[in-house]
Amino acid sequence: MAYINAAFRSSRDYEVYFFMKNKYVRLYYTPGKSDDKILTNLRLISSGFPSLTASFFAEPGIDCAFDTEASKAYVFSTKYCAYIDYAPGTTNDKILSGPSTIADMFPVLKNTVFENGIDSAFRSTKGKEVYLFKGNKYTRIDYNSKQLIDSIRNIADGFTILKGTIFESGIDACFCSHKESEAYLFKGDKYVRIKFTPGTSGDTLVGDVRPILDGWTCLRGILPVN
Repeated sequence: MAYINAAFRSSRDYEVYFFMKNKYVRLYYTPGKSDDKILTNLRLISSGFPSLTASFFAEPGIDCAFDTEASKAYVFSTKYCAYIDYAPGTTNDKILSGPSTIADMFPVLKNTVFENGIDSAFRSTKGKEVYLFKGNKYTRIDYNSKQLIDSIRNIADGFTILKGTIFESGIDACFCSHKESEAYLFKGDKYVRIKFTPGTSGDTLVGDVRPILDGWTCLRGILPVN
């Protein structure tokens, strides 16, 4: 039984892709409200992203992803990653780079906890920076220069508002909202929305840690996925 394994923000306003094992949905979300709606019904990754058919990203599935510019995103499955144009709302996606190992695509992550898999990631509001999470650790990298921005730290040290929550020991999936400086974090059947402040620890929780199906009512009957 899986809830959300990975997510990335679409180039279209308030659209997000959620990945669950070898399947995904695309939906329209409404921060602070619960009138989100499904845009692409639950389907196999291989049918919605033909370029990923017969790859690790179709089976066993995508376990981490983050958006970059236009309709491009990095997708990860175990120790492999690829850079794709996901062509929202169509099946014209294509692989731009890879598949390759994380260590080959991001040499700066070689010999770190991120080399053999990344749990989750979300885009920062600063330049081409992204937050990467693995277990109870996180770091920030520049995905363009492929350099570390920050040292590898404990989630609870960099995101003090997550101390004492289920998220301090790990984050299953996350994505940066289209709403400035906000991100959604998912773990098991729970989620929380945060306001983040790159490079400082002035983050705040926006609301409480809640069941996913309470805040994302359109996912009732879809989650959990077998």
